[in-house]
Amino acid sequence: MRNLMKILTLAALVALTTSTTAPAPAHADSKAKTPPPGPGAYADVNGLKMYYEVHGKGRPLVLLHGAFCTIDACFGQLVKLLSKSRQVIAVELQGHGRTADIDRPLSTVSMADDVAALLGKLKIASADVYGYSMGGGVATQLAMRHPALVRRLVIAGAALTKEGSQPGMIEMIRSIKPEMLEQSPFHDAYKKTSPHPEKFRTLVKKVQGLDSLEGFKLDEVRKIKAPVLFLLGDADGPTVEHGAQVLRLFGGGAFGDTGAPRAKSQLAILPGTSHVDLINRAEWIALLITPFLDAN
Repeated sequence: MRNLMKILTLAALVALTTSTTAPAPAHADSKAKTPPPGPGAYADVNGLKMYYEVHGKGRPLVLLHGAFCTIDACFGQLVKLLSKSRQVIAVELQGHGRTADIDRPLSTVSMADDVAALLGKLKIASADVYGYSMGGGVATQLAMRHPALVRRLVIAGAALTKEGSQPGMIEMIRSIKPEMLEQSPFHDAYKKTSPHPEKFRTLVKKVQGLDSLEGFKLDEVRKIKAPVLFLLGDADGPTVEHGAQVLRLFGGGAFGDTGAPRAKSQLAILPGTSHVDLINRAEWIALLITPFLDAN
């Protein structure tokens, strides 16, 4: 039972990418309770009252979490490490953490547009973006839909095609019963932060309906102009073969000792690391992505 819970939790967190279907119109939730206090602030974007935090100073880096996560649950340690040398902007996406859900589907398209609107309010013209799991799909959409906003892109633990995920992963996500996750740390975090803690099962259903489950078309992804670091564990939701595919998609993977210029895009595979384990690899991840983000 313990192993089954871990598999189900992992499956629920995986974000595989997205189609480009336009999101449904948003409507503000007039019954929302006052969210619990936190160290950040709120911004009104696209009918959503989005919670975000800003840590540190320097070149801006946006952190986008996975499904069911909060800033603390997904990025607590990573924020501390990365904010030593840059301005970290961590958000809680629609229906997650302190950001109340609204009357629209959960879509990486609409969530990417929310992030773009937030950056506009913060007067940030360009930022580096790190997206984990579902956040990786949102980050990819952001780079496709708002290319001027994304200087460098890190996609962590998110397959970019349906075929790039582990066999049976999508079917597993769609078969999860909400009650199976109600003893998980992610449910605990949701109850502590959400203005609507009783709506966890609604969130599970929305995650199961994410546009991300069918994946991108590679011809669409190839249009991304920002350098990409594709990061995954060797026991992750995306397969290691897919990691090599993505690297080559962005021009990497050639023999590097010929004297020819190297591709700006990179691949990092963390050993002994599952999808959920990525959350606990903050020190490794900070060491890997910092040189990539520091490059011009």
